[in-house]
Amino acid sequence: MKKVTAFYIEGCPYCRQARKALNELCGEKAEYSAVKIDWVDENLHPEISTKYDYYHVPSMFVEGVKVYEAHTGEKYEECLENVRRVLEEALA
Repeated sequence: MKKVTAFYIEGCPYCRQARKALNELCGEKAEYSAVKIDWVDENLHPEISTKYDYYHVPSMFVEGVKVYEAHTGEKYEECLENVRRVLEEALA
C-alpha cells in the first residue's frame, strides 16, 4: 500500500468536508479503511508542508505525488470523488 500525506488547517470547512468524505467512503468499502493517511496541520508543521507543492487545503499526496487539492467553492460531491481517487491510488 502506498503512503498518503494530507495537509489541512484546523477549522477549515473544506478540510472538514474531506474528512467527512473519507469517513463515508470507508463505510462503503472496507478496503479504504486500511489506507493509512498521515494528516499534517500545515500551521503546526511548516517544516513538512514547505516541502510539498500546493496552495489550498486539503491537499493529498500519494507517495509524494499530488492527487488532490481542494479549491474555493468545491462542492461535497467533487470532494468525495477526489478523496476516492486518493484512496484508489493508495491501494493500486
